[in-house]
Amino acid sequence: MLSTVLGCTGSIGQNAINVLEKLNIPVASLAAGKNHAEMERLARRCRPRVAALFDEAAARELKTALADTGIKVLGGEEGVLEAASVEADVCVNAIVGIAGLNPTLAAIEHSRRVALANKETLVCAGRKVINYAKRHGTEIIPVDSEHSAIFQVLESSHRKQDLKRILLTASGGPFFGRTSDELEKVTVADALRHPNWDMGAKVTVDSATLMNKGLEFIEAMCLFDVEPEQIEVIIHRESIIHSMVEFVDGSVIAQIGTADMRIPIQYAITYPYRESSPAESLDLFKIATLSFSRPDLNTFKCLSLAMEAAKSGEGACVRLNAANEAAVDMFLREKIGFNDIARLVEYAADSVEVPSSPSLQEIFEIDDEVRRTVAERAGQIVR
Repeated sequence: MLSTVLGCTGSIGQNAINVLEKLNIPVASLAAGKNHAEMERLARRCRPRVAALFDEAAARELKTALADTGIKVLGGEEGVLEAASVEADVCVNAIVGIAGLNPTLAAIEHSRRVALANKETLVCAGRKVINYAKRHGTEIIPVDSEHSAIFQVLESSHRKQDLKRILLTASGGPFFGRTSDELEKVTVADALRHPNWDMGAKVTVDSATLMNKGLEFIEAMCLFDVEPEQIEVIIHRESIIHSMVEFVDGSVIAQIGTADMRIPIQYAITYPYRESSPAESLDLFKIATLSFSRPDLNTFKCLSLAMEAAKSGEGACVRLNAANEAAVDMFLREKIGFNDIARLVEYAADSVEVPSSPSLQEIFEIDDEVRRTVAERAGQIVR
């Protein structure tokens, strides 16, 4: 059995490598963004045939550093696509952002299974990707803890008509209970302090705005072929119940476990089998209480904007994602405030016309146009 790991220098990618090592599955290729120092460390550790970085200058640094290893080093999007195209039994795609879409398509052509952690693949091109995987006979197994939970629950029911609704849980992020006025004052450091999960910067900010849950809402529609009205978001602060499914007979089945991404990553790799995990066992006596509440859609407007996009078609979802990626990047660089993220996403929704079902080329054209629109609008914001 062989594997590839895309987005290997990030949190999910590194956890995936830990899991693959534990399972004694060799890594045939690695790909990431621009962290050449970390990529060198991982390449020497995993000894893949191919290592690729999106950033071409960083790839040149990596090529020099790995000159003694015999590892083929590639740069740019073409290099990452070649790394994604290495024949493998499973490809873990943990690339962040729409940059992960084309590598997903390449992996579908050359891997028997894609363990998908890249949300944007399904948010921006969900139906296309699902159909493409079916044509190639490639499995797509979700890595996100929530979608992994739903996937596992639905494995117990083989009739789609048995499903009534999906209860998609959310931690609420670091700002649960805050008012909109209070959120005007939060800093980047505040937004990156997630109470339960250790994640990369972009997804941690998305969790703070609840956009992460909005993107997962759209993903769930694609993965499980359900309507928006069949998904309900529930704030569950403890992050113990990773999601639930209600069936037509009134039964509700939940998947629960500790907040450790190695569990869903490993299941996506070993499915339909289960292997022992280094994750800590769940101690319900220590947890004692599980809480649930409705999300505040007025304060955390990103979630409601995502739900609206989900009802409006794939083009609206591409627009939503592009605006959010651009806005979060500016927030992390302290160019805009926290609440400006939602304001910019809403501005893009009101300003950029999109087709309801764009082609693959149109998806990237929409992405470019929205990013330009958001950047221009952000320049008018007075902090």
